[in-house]
Amino acid sequence: MSYQVLARKWRPRNFKEMAGQSHVLKTLINALDSNRLHHAYLFTGTRGVGKTTIARILARCLNCDKGITSEPCGECGSCTEINEGRFLDLIEVDAASRTKVEDTRELLDNVQYAPSRGRFKVYLIDEVHMLSTHSFNALLKTLEEPPPHVKFLLATTDPQKLPVTVLSRCLQFNLKNISPEKLVEHTSYILEQEKIDFEEGALWLLGRAAQGSVRDCLTLLDQAIGFCDGKVTTASVSELLGNIDRSVIVQLTDALIAQDAAQVLKLVAEAAEHSPDFVLILQELLSWLHRMAIVQVVPDGIDNSQGDRQQIQKHAASLNAETLQLYYQIALKGREDMPYALDPRSGLEMTLLRMLAFTPAGIPKMPTKRLSASQPGGNSSVSTEKKKKQVVERAVSAEPAAITPAELTYSTPATLTGAVHQSTNSAISLVDLPKPDDNTQSLTSTLLIDSGSPSPIALADLKPAMWITLFNQLSLTGVARTIAGNCVLHDVSGMQLVLLLQDKQAAIFNDEHRKRIEAVMRTYFGIAVELQIKIGTLNSESPAGFRLRKESERMQRAVKLFSEDVFVQELVQRFDGEIQYDSITPLTVQDWV
Repeated sequence: MSYQVLARKWRPRNFKEMAGQSHVLKTLINALDSNRLHHAYLFTGTRGVGKTTIARILARCLNCDKGITSEPCGECGSCTEINEGRFLDLIEVDAASRTKVEDTRELLDNVQYAPSRGRFKVYLIDEVHMLSTHSFNALLKTLEEPPPHVKFLLATTDPQKLPVTVLSRCLQFNLKNISPEKLVEHTSYILEQEKIDFEEGALWLLGRAAQGSVRDCLTLLDQAIGFCDGKVTTASVSELLGNIDRSVIVQLTDALIAQDAAQVLKLVAEAAEHSPDFVLILQELLSWLHRMAIVQVVPDGIDNSQGDRQQIQKHAASLNAETLQLYYQIALKGREDMPYALDPRSGLEMTLLRMLAFTPAGIPKMPTKRLSASQPGGNSSVSTEKKKKQVVERAVSAEPAAITPAELTYSTPATLTGAVHQSTNSAISLVDLPKPDDNTQSLTSTLLIDSGSPSPIALADLKPAMWITLFNQLSLTGVARTIAGNCVLHDVSGMQLVLLLQDKQAAIFNDEHRKRIEAVMRTYFGIAVELQIKIGTLNSESPAGFRLRKESERMQRAVKLFSEDVFVQELVQRFDGEIQYDSITPLTVQDWV
């Protein structure tokens, strides 16, 4: 017996065997079971999604010897003849090869005659949009009022080309592209029945390459079976399709998170041995970063259509949101600049190195500029005292928000700087002047936030009021640190700790973050503590709120010290200047050296 391709061998014989299209099948099954049948059905959708297959199954349902049913027996004479393509009352027409009006009139001449074998005479017209305008006109009257023994089943990949007069006479069903998940499930079942070994990763590659078409997927599967010679493996299918191995993207992301430039270049060099499309690698990385960003905002926002949800969630939890957005923007710009690179490989390498070079070490909340250009004081419509008041009010009213791990530090010594402007457009910055001596000590007074020397806390001694101190001693990083920083310690009972998370931050929280925080706590206490995190409104100050409050206090004191300093006041008086309060920033001691 000659070999039959998988797309034909595994073509569904009833609605239960169909992959997907439940929205269409439900309507047809209900119509058949209640005997509420229309005379014309139009099935639309891309190639290989099941238009003709559903039409043939519907023909069996209408003509099965046991009666009109949504579950044809498949064994009677009518079902067998339809399956074998020799049923006299199923007239299949390829409109692409019979576009002339004469062909349509010849077809319709036999409509008036009763079926010779079945219950209905079924006209299945494939690619119906290929009919000429005159052919559609010849079909219209019959399509609207056919004899009771006639059913029209039309199929097309381009319904926009059909006249509205035809569309209005049919029940239209739009078939969707099949998801990669469904295709993987369908192909894995077929391979199990065919007794062929396979790797699931290979089926995901085939499912994505098919772009929603079951027929294309099975055709590619046929090709993969021949190429792999025995076992359908991920590596072989990737080579067959010319795809980028998804593991390369995973490893590149791992290297970026680890800030390992040597590993990044090594991975690019290894990929280059297989002559890949470097632009495609960058596009795959963009897609990966995009899905990571979705997970950070909405943990359940992505499905598992690409079989990588768990890995995406792991990466999303390991990289803060600011850095992720920066990487995405750099990759987007890198793809745009790729045609201008010396070669695609160097373009990819420079894009990846640019990500590492510009990875922020931590972004402070307060402005850090020392020089400011402003209009002369005489032109200002806001008084000096009013500006000062506005700066202080903004500092006091700062609303707690999610903060990055680098900002959750409270032991940084600081001094302050600011700008005094003359009545001209030039600016005098205190950092441009000689360093203050002992006589101007008030200007450089150190603003310290004393967190005390860190000492370990025993679990038995832990109280909710000690949470901020404990938080600063935990070696948390990334999103897990941000989440913990927006929590308060709600309860301690034996070996169980309960944290209460600010409800505004609930969107970025999932159980993986809880497990990471719990693991760090177990390492800190040296015992298997259990951690729960609940969502709610905080009734005490979180580490994030503490940091913002201390920052506000620092800002208020900085404004006060700067404006009251004798040296500053002398500058204002001598140069007819004006203090620019928006430019005052508490600076670390290191900024002076």
